[in-house]
Amino acid sequence: MGKRAYNVLAVVAVAMLALGVTAWAKTYTFQATSIVPGATGTIDAKADKTGGNTNVTISVDHLARPTLLTPPANEYVVWVDPEDGSPQNQGVLRVGDNEKGSLKMTRTSSKFKLMVTAENEAHPHSPSNRVVLRADVQE
Repeated sequence: MGKRAYNVLAVVAVAMLALGVTAWAKTYTFQATSIVPGATGTIDAKADKTGGNTNVTISVDHLARPTLLTPPANEYVVWVDPEDGSPQNQGVLRVGDNEKGSLKMTRTSSKFKLMVTAENEAHPHSPSNRVVLRADVQE
């Protein structure tokens, strides 16, 4: 086999590996509510190799700073609502002047709901009724 054939095989092998890695992750789309109807967002969920954890990356766009809402809020908080429990605060979703934000987290389950709420504080014990984005994840 010539050098060119080896190069072609190498390119094919790399392409197949890239496709395989991409297939392991799923992307979900947030649904915006009437509070911020122009907001968009995605959730990239990828089960780890052992299947025990799910790595989650949230990315949002066109999400106004919470202080610009009516009535204004101080923070956006991400909540995980598992099938078998109460919603859990996963942290503050920081949104810049460019109306973009992101947050990474790891979950022990692969099936849950995600919500982003407008809150007056960073660490509320339960989500407010001001849900701005929501999605179901089933990795």
